[in-house]
Amino acid sequence: MAYTLQQLSDFEDIRTLKHRYFRGIDTADTALLAGLFTDDIYVDYRGGNYRVNLTGKDNMLEFLANSFHANAAAMHHGHMPEIALTGLDTATGIWYLEDIFINLEHKTHTVGSAIYKDEYRRVGGVWKIARTEYDRVFEVIRPLPGNAQLTAHHLGKAGRQPGELTDISAFISWTEAA
Repeated sequence: MAYTLQQLSDFEDIRTLKHRYFRGIDTADTALLAGLFTDDIYVDYRGGNYRVNLTGKDNMLEFLANSFHANAAAMHHGHMPEIALTGLDTATGIWYLEDIFINLEHKTHTVGSAIYKDEYRRVGGVWKIARTEYDRVFEVIRPLPGNAQLTAHHLGKAGRQPGELTDISAFISWTEAA
């Protein structure tokens, strides 16, 4: 199948959108994140012992700000995108996630991967994430070694400080790990 220049441009815009999402999370760039989602975004993240379920951009931004904060360090990489245009202003995408999450308060180190399934919508000429969900492929949580040194910590400066965190428990349900 031959793609038009517009379709190729749309694919690249959607890849850039998702890359910005990952960078925005890891750097607590709330201004960047605010422009990436539709107002009615739907989220369903299914992890090893948690499920995050929410609707609405404000809820998504609040969830992210309270999840990737000053007592955390994170790395998210999205690989191997499979993007399909489903209409002039709609598309879907599948991404393979590789991530690391360090919880400094609980002194844990999580390593995992997941498969994201997204829906995108062009709003005002700009591609945005309208729906995002993932299922974990694997997730390992282990204690952070006592001699571990975090020598660079961007979220420590840019993320919400402990006194600024709000309650996001309405968005998360916890289960026993499989």
